[in-house]
Amino acid sequence: MMALDCRKLMTARLVDSLYTEAMLLADEARAYFDEGGRADRQALEPLARVSFSCESLKVTTRLMHVIAWLLMRKAIAAGEVREDERAESRRLGHAAGSEADAIAMMPPAAVQLIAASTDLYDRVARIDRDMYEALPVSPALGLIQKLERAL
Repeated sequence: MMALDCRKLMTARLVDSLYTEAMLLADEARAYFDEGGRADRQALEPLARVSFSCESLKVTTRLMHVIAWLLMRKAIAAGEVREDERAESRRLGHAAGSEADAIAMMPPAAVQLIAASTDLYDRVARIDRDMYEALPVSPALGLIQKLERAL
């Protein structure tokens, strides 16, 4: 029983840490793409400006998917939402990756935000994938595990 409590505590700490990181990164991205990056964007060629706008949306999408996933994990841990292990709505949403050619045209600050958002998204995607790939293949084993968790 003690190991289970420690695992729950570590999971809560991990979710809290990732949530803080995601919110700080979202704030940095908003500040840069909405305000600070205007001069960077204006200095780009027209095609690169379009890529800049697209990358801004991709960064935002990645971060919003991560934040939504983390909020769902918090709600499940708090008992506000029932854990449905096979519900697709509990999974991390898809976010398009960035193209190397587009990144090559970006100013250094944009490249840093793109890389940071991609790294965070990839880490959360691995956690999400590991959670769902670890599901039992056998329906009977799944029921037994649900009963064990209920005790």
